[in-house]
Amino acid sequence: MPRLELALLGTAFGGSILALSWAAFSDSLPPDASYRGLTTQPFSVVRAADEAAKPEVMRRQAEVLRARYDLSDRPMPGVFMSGKRKAVQDGVRVKLPPGVTWDALAQMTPDAVAEGDLLPAGFKPLPHVKQATGGQVFPNIEIDTIRDREARSLRRFDVDFDLPEHFTPEFPPPIYLTTHPELGDVSQGSLLTIKNYYALMVGILSPVQLEGLRLLLTPFPQEEFNQTEDRKSADQSLGVACLDCHSNFHTNAAFHQTPDVRPQAARFRLDTTSLRGMFNQRIHGSKRSLRSVEDFTQFEQRTAYFNGDHVSAQRKGANLPDRTDQVVMMGQMQDIIDFPPAPKLDPSGRLDATKATQRELAGERLFLGKARCAECHVPQTSFMDNMMHDLKLERFYQIGQTVNGLVMLPDGPIKTFTLRGIKDSPPYMHDGRLLTLADTVEFFNLVLGLKLNQQEKDDLVAYMLTL
Repeated sequence: MPRLELALLGTAFGGSILALSWAAFSDSLPPDASYRGLTTQPFSVVRAADEAAKPEVMRRQAEVLRARYDLSDRPMPGVFMSGKRKAVQDGVRVKLPPGVTWDALAQMTPDAVAEGDLLPAGFKPLPHVKQATGGQVFPNIEIDTIRDREARSLRRFDVDFDLPEHFTPEFPPPIYLTTHPELGDVSQGSLLTIKNYYALMVGILSPVQLEGLRLLLTPFPQEEFNQTEDRKSADQSLGVACLDCHSNFHTNAAFHQTPDVRPQAARFRLDTTSLRGMFNQRIHGSKRSLRSVEDFTQFEQRTAYFNGDHVSAQRKGANLPDRTDQVVMMGQMQDIIDFPPAPKLDPSGRLDATKATQRELAGERLFLGKARCAECHVPQTSFMDNMMHDLKLERFYQIGQTVNGLVMLPDGPIKTFTLRGIKDSPPYMHDGRLLTLADTVEFFNLVLGLKLNQQEKDDLVAYMLTL
């Protein structure tokens, strides 16, 4: 690991925040900062050190989360995700700096916010639980289910999942198919696994789709889960499956780091996105802007699986699916996953006034007008625009701050994610930094200078719950 990264990590882990200029940071990097060095110690030594360090690693991240958010379990009364098994969390959870109110903050200029260091910490990039190591981290409910169903472990010995379960999607999520809208949820309340997929889906899927599903459920070697001594699973591992993160083609809030940024200290966290509605998406990946689901499926073996490092991928046994056969079938399967029902929306994506409440209709007017949401989240195209946009959040904070090992640089252009079924997909933003829909409203109210009052904010949330 580069010496500068070690210094940054040591400072951040001590609890302080270090401000650097990017020029000084980049000038100090060694020429090999694109690559992570190979371990030079036996696996038993690395594992023992990681296990000994784990309590402190988790304590540091817990401190970051507690300082940023109200983590209490406060569900919305009577509001549930699409499967009706999990409540949607209520209220703004990002904490304000002392002496500041949301209304006062929204009246300030970006320069004034930055100069006073008043941007709420929860609006800033969220670090990986262990920035220096990174890699895929799964929620306990996914780990436990896969262990019980497949006798396969997704548990790491160096880190655990960091967010409370009530801020993650319902599990297992329902599955909706474009080919069978009349069936509703075809999951039968079960998590799709390599053990049960055939019994659940035979007679519903075509042979091509079934084979694509089998491949998406087959575990393949991954950076932290493989057969080599350079792994983070206690036992040698078959690897992970695509649908280990994208549970039932949705998301379970598993996270890793962007494969497209170096050095390691600057790689931002990536929250797993839903695969619902892939048939309408024309760009894939928060940064890479891949132009087809087939491209995305193929490149995931280099990126999410191996951090964009083809050298490590070859050494650990990467699966390289055949583009003319396997990738096409995997893409065919992903392209028939539908959004959850939205009974208050008409065929054009607008609210049906005979079904919506006055608050929801008021929220739609704001969404289309004052709140500027529809400039990117276009109702007629599944509440996205198939483009990338740069919010320039760095206007509000000093570039180069380091928190728990993450050097916070500008996010740059990020693709527009769909808002269809958005209540099913916490946490929000590409790195999961916002825990509730109310947090997202406050975030965009500040970043876009919307000047929304509290009633307007509440109406927007009510509207998004209908999507």
